[in-house]
Amino acid sequence: MKVVVLGAGLMGKQAAGDLVASSKVEKVYLADMNIAQAELFKEYVESDKLEVLYLDANDDLELAAVVSKGDVVINALFYTFNEKAAKTALSCGVHYVDLGGHIGGATDAVLALHEEAEKKGVTLIPDLGVAPGMINILAGHGAAKLDEVREMKLFVGGIPVEPEPPLEYNHVFSLEGVFDHYTDPSHVIRGGEVKEVASLSEIEAVEFEGFGELEAFHTSGGTSTLIDTFNHIETLEYKTLRYKGHAEKFRILVELGFTDREKTVMVNGVSVKLRDVLREVLTPITELGDKKDAVVLRVQVSGIEADEELTYEYNMVTVKDAETGVTAMARATAYTISVVAQMIGSGVIDKRGAIPPELIVKGDEYMKEMAKRGVEIHETIHRSAYQS
Repeated sequence: MKVVVLGAGLMGKQAAGDLVASSKVEKVYLADMNIAQAELFKEYVESDKLEVLYLDANDDLELAAVVSKGDVVINALFYTFNEKAAKTALSCGVHYVDLGGHIGGATDAVLALHEEAEKKGVTLIPDLGVAPGMINILAGHGAAKLDEVREMKLFVGGIPVEPEPPLEYNHVFSLEGVFDHYTDPSHVIRGGEVKEVASLSEIEAVEFEGFGELEAFHTSGGTSTLIDTFNHIETLEYKTLRYKGHAEKFRILVELGFTDREKTVMVNGVSVKLRDVLREVLTPITELGDKKDAVVLRVQVSGIEADEELTYEYNMVTVKDAETGVTAMARATAYTISVVAQMIGSGVIDKRGAIPPELIVKGDEYMKEMAKRGVEIHETIHRSAYQS
């Protein structure tokens, strides 16, 4: 198979590296406007499989010319390009996957192409990061094993291995995204109804081996399509994991208006956005740099199977690769999108249309492939007698 990767940022390069290492992939095209960045990566990889292409994704004809070179396209560009890239892939008859983007309805716009994609024999899968992405696949996998699904609880966090004050957090994605997740309301299902809850609220303790007791709190965007796919269940909640005390510190900043997209103050006659100030202050403080990060994840899917009350629990802890320097978040995210792209290209996924990951990605195969890449996901089954 031939795979086109749009975007030579951290996730795009890591996905391209995984594709090059796969015997199933004969050619990888890494396309970006920043040719120098992509060429440096090509030198590092040292593989004839990899070809670098110049791409200005704003140019429709250029985007179509690049996309049409592949059997599958991985979109690792900023989420504002998701709808355009998906439509281009569809028009070229090329399968498509992306890293998601709940803001501005990017994922909904991709899923709206379902009927057209089905007719054309093309598979489009958005939201293939970690949350959403990995958690969707695991939630769908657990749900498929139950006769009746009643509850889903999802926990994910990207955290430093050695936390430093004051926030005990290092960003691996843009801080703008973090601000949005902490500010916008979170959507949950309670009592079978979709409800809004404030982000950074309802803090609870969650323990992970090697990290002790972490705190979990609501943030926006993590549930994504799961809210619609499992709208019939009693409970569905997603919470972000951080070190204890983080949410309370950040809640003060939110309440003071520092994450507000529009709030301004006058400083020496100049109008300044508080959000811009916060971003510039926190960027150097929370830069990961050479430090080690970890991704911790827990997915719990509960319900009834053969008159028994069961919970399927999936746990994952992965850390930065000391040998290659690839961050834990890059491994978990880029390997997820690369694995799914290869599952489409090799025919393991043969369903057509625009479909969320929880309804199309085969969980057993996905976990097996992730384990080959050193990202171990462990399944545990908790049983109790069911009284009707």
